[in-house]
Amino acid sequence: MTAAVPHPREVLLGSQAAALTLPVCDHYSGVEARMRKSLQLQAEMQQEFGHCVFDVTLDCEDGAPVGQEREHAQLVAQLASNAAAGARVAARVHTVDHPAFAQDMDIIAGQAGQRLCHIMIPKVESVDDVLQAERALLAAGAGHLPLHALIESPAAVHRAFEIAAHPRIQSLSFGLMDFVSAHGGAIPASGMTSAGQFQHPLVVRAKLEIAAACHANGKVPSHCVVTEFSDTAAMQAAAGRAAREFGYTRMWSIHPAQIRPILAAFAPEDAEIARAARIIAAAIDADWAPISEEGVLHDRASYRYFWQLLERAHQTGRALPQQAQAWFANPDSAPT
Repeated sequence: MTAAVPHPREVLLGSQAAALTLPVCDHYSGVEARMRKSLQLQAEMQQEFGHCVFDVTLDCEDGAPVGQEREHAQLVAQLASNAAAGARVAARVHTVDHPAFAQDMDIIAGQAGQRLCHIMIPKVESVDDVLQAERALLAAGAGHLPLHALIESPAAVHRAFEIAAHPRIQSLSFGLMDFVSAHGGAIPASGMTSAGQFQHPLVVRAKLEIAAACHANGKVPSHCVVTEFSDTAAMQAAAGRAAREFGYTRMWSIHPAQIRPILAAFAPEDAEIARAARIIAAAIDADWAPISEEGVLHDRASYRYFWQLLERAHQTGRALPQQAQAWFANPDSAPT
């Protein structure tokens, strides 16, 4: 009897595999009509690509009308519970010091925990906030859920490595607008624009610290929003810089028109995909021993890179070469 061939993901990524396969786009909506439309769009694009290519995060922090936090949390729990099969639905709750936080966690995690992919905690300042959120998860009976943390202040950036190291954390996101406003006018308003956020040294430093903290701990760095949602060129340029120059592997969307530009910006080129598939196939044939490809040596270090490139191609809906398709159609085993 022939032994099963280990999947490339298992061989090359090990315990990091689950965290590193998050969709590259995280789409936020908080108004009921937009939340429903977001879930409908997710289902339509899931059918188009054959798998879920973006998360939908239902928002309580900015979505709940003042005084109606309970009703909004119940709506979020209902929408998540009724989401289509295969949907990836998350929720952003209020901050841990907000009066509605415990209620959010009890209702949303308690009623819809089995359908959620994660819960986003805004304005995380320290590991203590993560611990408080974890206790609320456990109290709601949703101890299986990962947490995502939104880093929005200079102090939180300073503690990013400690926050990312917590085992409950799956991803850190950068909150650009709150980060800029936390500097009391020391960073100009241009630092919040699609282009200016890549130029001001304090903003650039914060982006790099968060990305580095995530990569050091096997977590996913998620880039901030682009507020010029009607400017597709600005959106794709910002997403491209976040991916190529700043090490981000995921990005927020706040308008449906931003989803496809994010997918395109984070997607590898066709030639890169073809080369990665050739190298991984040759590595499997060599039982993961070093190989030579066009006069260049490759071993497990470069195999890991090329496998992650194929993962990103799959996440962004790109067509895969035939020899790579089986690795994603049947993720439990590699072709022999």
